[in-house]
Amino acid sequence: MAEKLGVYICEGCELAKSLDTQALAEHLTNGKYSSQCAVVKTSAVLCAPEGVDMVAADIAAEGLDGVVLCACSPRSKWDVFKFGATQVERVNLREQCVWSFQADPTFPDLLQTMAKDYSRMGIIKCLKSKNPNPEIPVTNKDILVLGGGFTGLNAALNAAKMGHNVILVEKDAALGGKAAGMLKTFPMTYPFTQAQDTGVDKLIADVTANSKIKVYTSAALAKLEGAPGLYTATVTSGAGEEQLPIGAVVLATGWKPIEGSFLAPMGYGKFKNVVTTAEFEAMAKKGAITRPSDGKAPATVAFLLDVSMAVKAAEAALAAAQAAAAAAPAEAPKTGDACETAFVYKNMESAKHLAYSSELNSLVALKQAGYVREKNADASAYILYDHMMVPGINERYYRAAQDNPGVMLSKADITEIAQDGDGGILVTAKNTLLGENIELKADLVVLPTGMVPVTALEPTINLQYRQGPAFPDLELFDGFADSNYICFPYETRRTGVYAAGCVRQPMTLATAYDDAAGATMKAIQCINSANRGVAVHPRSGDLSAPVFNFQRCTQCKRCTEECPFGALDDDEKGTPKPNPTRCRRCGTCMGACPERVISFENYNIDQMGSAIKEVQVPDTFALGGPRVVVLVCENDAYPALDMAAFRGKKWNPYVRFLPVRCLGSVNAIWVADAMSKGIDGVMLLGCKYGDDYQCHFVKGSELCNRRKINIAESLQRLGVEAERVEQYEVSIDEYDKIPALIESFMENVIKKFGPNPFKGY
Repeated sequence: MAEKLGVYICEGCELAKSLDTQALAEHLTNGKYSSQCAVVKTSAVLCAPEGVDMVAADIAAEGLDGVVLCACSPRSKWDVFKFGATQVERVNLREQCVWSFQADPTFPDLLQTMAKDYSRMGIIKCLKSKNPNPEIPVTNKDILVLGGGFTGLNAALNAAKMGHNVILVEKDAALGGKAAGMLKTFPMTYPFTQAQDTGVDKLIADVTANSKIKVYTSAALAKLEGAPGLYTATVTSGAGEEQLPIGAVVLATGWKPIEGSFLAPMGYGKFKNVVTTAEFEAMAKKGAITRPSDGKAPATVAFLLDVSMAVKAAEAALAAAQAAAAAAPAEAPKTGDACETAFVYKNMESAKHLAYSSELNSLVALKQAGYVREKNADASAYILYDHMMVPGINERYYRAAQDNPGVMLSKADITEIAQDGDGGILVTAKNTLLGENIELKADLVVLPTGMVPVTALEPTINLQYRQGPAFPDLELFDGFADSNYICFPYETRRTGVYAAGCVRQPMTLATAYDDAAGATMKAIQCINSANRGVAVHPRSGDLSAPVFNFQRCTQCKRCTEECPFGALDDDEKGTPKPNPTRCRRCGTCMGACPERVISFENYNIDQMGSAIKEVQVPDTFALGGPRVVVLVCENDAYPALDMAAFRGKKWNPYVRFLPVRCLGSVNAIWVADAMSKGIDGVMLLGCKYGDDYQCHFVKGSELCNRRKINIAESLQRLGVEAERVEQYEVSIDEYDKIPALIESFMENVIKKFGPNPFKGY
């Protein structure tokens, strides 16, 4: 722990104009921590070279092992205030004190009181912290690439170019994946108007010729044990079973077509001359486009992108199944059984995956319409769409198709598909660009193919983790292996495993090329981080890791069950078994532990509870107003506070903000500390949770909300209103809402319930 501190108060950025910085310095010099604060100084501009040099000189002269910098947000000047091994604690007097201060004429000293509170909170946080000193494991730098398709081949080559040995595992007998079955792909080079060769043959040749890449075909990953940098992959192939040391994994297992039964309402499986785009591509790859019914070349081909008929049929079947289940719940079959209900649910999943693939299917229709014209200059291709999605540079490809005299495009709602006497398909549509209903006779009808990630259909990763062999919560992502699309592409819920290509989301080969590079770079970053003992995203470079007091552990398993990333295994008794290189340092385990036996050296239960107790609480509202502690997630809510202050927003002066790594790290004892101190309310300000969650640590806000129920029960037993603790969701761009959220809490909770009954004790 830090024992000898230097405290420095900046006077720049209007701080000296609003605060009595000398009085604040005297308060800290003569206050309760005077014996630990060997140096207390003010600086005209602390971030200026003179200010930084002053701090460095004092560290050397006084032997300081910690410095508390009372200045701007820790999100500012983070690269300036670095002093080697000396701990640095930032106190945000600028954004969360001076710039956002909303005066109350009843208490003219509120701003100075606030600055004193924040400064003492910073001091005790530094005193209760120490620099982490992790054990640095000896790690392996080989990269396992699962999947030998276009994405996997590019990932393997990228890793090899970066100097890493690669193990490439492909379940089929040959490399190439879906790309090997394509005749052409969408344009990837200028002028972006013509379909082009996939380039997959050259990729295969480059991979097989590369000495750094070992290829396993007709192979599978039987299991993956260990942690990033320390994995052991068991690979089975025709040669038997082999155990390989691995540093990280790029998951590029690709996709499979949706259930064909979903398209049955549109004639698929009923009429021979109705096929999918996947079947049409295979036909074109073989060299000839023919009708399945008679082998003749079609003169007219209709590509139907509107599948609302199939969607409505699936919805109706689902509603009927649900009604039947409600009428006779004991007899109703369950989802997942080999029964009609399972069939219905599969079709609903197919509808979703087809929607995800809309952009790809628009481009596929344009490409395959081009095939029709290339094979037969007299043939015609019709594309009937509900939405033509061609974002970005692909707009050029769309315009080129419009200029082709044999390609006809129209918006349309398909209302009926029937077959006439000669095997032709009659397509009836309304809401066309012509403004009238049409009936089109086509020799061949092509329906879109939905792309379902392999991870949704079969085991792929086979992790030997306490939380199971697969990625959790795949239903939330409809099978796609990703844990935060917005902030961390390529990331999965298992540290060290990075998804790329269509297992992450439907995408073109051009996008998959970039994806392969991104996921490979993430895998290399993970290996390098493990080799230095630091965390990966989002707390990249964090040296801390959870520390366990196993003597007090009751083996309740909450930490192992609630960890969003499966960082903890456990033994046969339920005692946690940490895997530091899996850990992302969110602190969720610390928040989960009822016995408070989990901590971080620089972020712990005692530290945060002590900081809360540094808030000066008047005995009555009349003597200084109420007090509210706001525990603020550092990822979205804290930046939003800074942004609000930068834009001149003001908020209630009776709140005190305390940043936390994630709301998932909030332990119930902190609320108890606040209430026993006489604090009138606690706000929990964090990321959005639910289906559209934004939590950087996936489950933190959701877990905090669950735990709040237990907190409420505890408060009620103490005779304290549960409403005094409330959680609010704030995304980073909702900074303008923060003052109103705070004011609403003060008005509807604090004013309503009055002072905390423990106030004054």
